[in-house]
Amino acid sequence: MSATVEFARMNGLGNKILVVDMRGRPDKVTPAAAVALNADPQTEFDQIMAIHDPKAEGTDAFIDILNSDGSKAQACGNGTRCVVQALAAETGRKVFTFQTVAGILNAVEHEDGTISVDMGRPVFDWDRIPLAEEFHDTSRIELQIGPIDNPVLHSPSAMSMGNPHAIFWVDRDVMSYDLARFGPLLENHPMFPERANITLAQVTSPTSLTTRTWERGAGLTLACGSAACSAAVSAARTGRTGRKVTINVASAKPPATLSIEWRERDDHVIMTGPAEWEWSGRLDPSTGLWSRDGTREAEAQ
Repeated sequence: MSATVEFARMNGLGNKILVVDMRGRPDKVTPAAAVALNADPQTEFDQIMAIHDPKAEGTDAFIDILNSDGSKAQACGNGTRCVVQALAAETGRKVFTFQTVAGILNAVEHEDGTISVDMGRPVFDWDRIPLAEEFHDTSRIELQIGPIDNPVLHSPSAMSMGNPHAIFWVDRDVMSYDLARFGPLLENHPMFPERANITLAQVTSPTSLTTRTWERGAGLTLACGSAACSAAVSAARTGRTGRKVTINVASAKPPATLSIEWRERDDHVIMTGPAEWEWSGRLDPSTGLWSRDGTREAEAQ
């Protein structure tokens, strides 16, 4: 392989992340490389977090985010925690400021190893989420799956957390729904001109939720940080919980939790949780050819 860069296979609550070091280079990880990497079981991922040199003054890096289908993502909370852990291990620093296409993210690694990311303010305006139809109140929009008189899912809360989300409220175990079947239909529903992340959320107490997510551009995922933030904000917005909750991510292996606070003083959403390094290697950002720990192990085809 020529012109390779370092990368790390990591995860945030099981959310499969490739952190790719593109600093000092003018090129990007190509959509073709992303698709090739995802096609290999050893490098299959939910998001690529490509670290580039900073573009804005006062930031530490620009983060380019790709989904497993090669499309661009605006935000990835679990992936951002992985970037923080990787850079903290490299530099010894604990506090970072990143730029993404969705805006500026501030993050800090705590002494216990957990990482907090300031995900910014949620967006509720229908045309900024965006939705295809005007809704005065996006905390409950008209959308359903199943028979009109007995829908399986209905009336989601819609919002943007840098990317579009629809939160469907359910009253039984989120794992009991066939999200693999409903997810693609809802992600690509005409209501969502830029597609959407689809989350099932069950309120389990005044301070806790259980969630499961079909992620835009990635499909069924073990965890999704921006979806957890959206579920927490939507729960508080609709009076189901307060502004600080624990999110139990049912599909994470093993099941795990995130702490989400929709901060009252400035409406910023603060997400706190772990990240985990798995292994490292090198890859060609144009083709997706890769090696692990300096030894050729596989090539994405």
